[in-house]
Amino acid sequence: MLKSLIALFLICNCTLLFAQTVKTDVLVIGDGASAVAAAIQSAHSKLKTVLAANEIRIGDSTAANKMVEVNYNDDLPYGAWGEFRNLIKTHYKGVAGYDTSRNAALKFDLRTGTDILRGMTDTVKNLTVYLRSSFAGIKKDGDRWEVSLEQNGKIIYIKARVVVDATVNGDVATKAGAKLMPPFNTRTIAGLNAYRTSIATGSAMPGEPVNAAAPVNSYPPYPAFCMPINDVILRGADNLLITEKALPGTKDLQCLPIQLALGQGVGTIAAYCAFYKTTTQNLKVRVIQGELLDFRGYLLPFTDITQQDPYWRAIQQVGATGLLKGKQQVIDGKTQFVFMPDSLVNTAEIKPFLMEIYTRAFLWFNKEKTSEKFTVSNTLSLISDYTLSDPLLIRASMAKAWKSQYKFKSDFDLNRPITRREFAILINRFLNPFSRTVDLSGRLVN
Repeated sequence: MLKSLIALFLICNCTLLFAQTVKTDVLVIGDGASAVAAAIQSAHSKLKTVLAANEIRIGDSTAANKMVEVNYNDDLPYGAWGEFRNLIKTHYKGVAGYDTSRNAALKFDLRTGTDILRGMTDTVKNLTVYLRSSFAGIKKDGDRWEVSLEQNGKIIYIKARVVVDATVNGDVATKAGAKLMPPFNTRTIAGLNAYRTSIATGSAMPGEPVNAAAPVNSYPPYPAFCMPINDVILRGADNLLITEKALPGTKDLQCLPIQLALGQGVGTIAAYCAFYKTTTQNLKVRVIQGELLDFRGYLLPFTDITQQDPYWRAIQQVGATGLLKGKQQVIDGKTQFVFMPDSLVNTAEIKPFLMEIYTRAFLWFNKEKTSEKFTVSNTLSLISDYTLSDPLLIRASMAKAWKSQYKFKSDFDLNRPITRREFAILINRFLNPFSRTVDLSGRLVN
């Protein structure tokens, strides 16, 4: 009996020696780009984050010196993808055979790309990386997930408020008993307003046929796409999110931009849940998207409004409401999704949305008697009515601010049709339609 007790005591002591428990806000599990982007974004949002990976890498590690070229979404240098692009371009600057211009395809060898991806995690505050670790198990422990990892023969228990499954096969979600939904499909309508909940976007999804038939009412129009929040939330498992399993088909190097973009979007959701101590059942879409915009993520793939534009964010926000929608144009032989900032605003386009968000809009339109093209005068009248401000004061202040504050190139003229750029900037400033609450389907909530 005594020998048995001694043996049990030794076993327990050995277990304690080879196991440790770590508490964190967010745990990300996975080896690839989406895992790195999710972990970095969560940490950037000031949440304590752990990234568990066997080996951070891009592509096939057996082809480390292989030269690759990424030519999808090269015209959208957003967020984490934009950071990676800039680091690659800096590395190859001045090297013969490498085009580092803004819209050039990104060319690099896999070893360099992998080193740069790993290096992106090195100096991030609030981020701890466990390399050479493998996922072993997951279970719910109160309001946290308890995940067991194996690293160098030791067991590590991570207790996290939110877990991101960035594994290729969804191993974590499967072990947790969550229901995996079909991956995102650019040719299936997720809901007419799903774009309003976008957390990642692109001008084309790799592997999808460019000329394939697409739903007539899809927005953005195929092949451009937006990935909605609902596509990364797992059913039957609160605070468990996915990245790789949300993407369609086999992921190759051409998927790198959307993997980084999606990872960043998911990291933003994870940080939101951890910060507010809430669950994936209670997400505030606009708060999450606002944080994503803070870190230069795109909500819609407008290729003609770059992040160097001082009103890039305002246009992204107005675009995400649907008040002004983009269109496809063929530019230099390439189909692009554009905002068309210098085009004129059509009353018929904006009226339905204004009627939806603004309770007095019906009365205003009856009184104003607008023409086919919305004018500067119409816009200021709408602002005056919405803000309950004196119309003469609004006109006077806008006449002064037109060029000095808003930097509009045109002269202030009340009778002139207003451009989409001018309208978006002013409406974002005074009506702020982006602040209106939307649910996870993109419907406006009163």
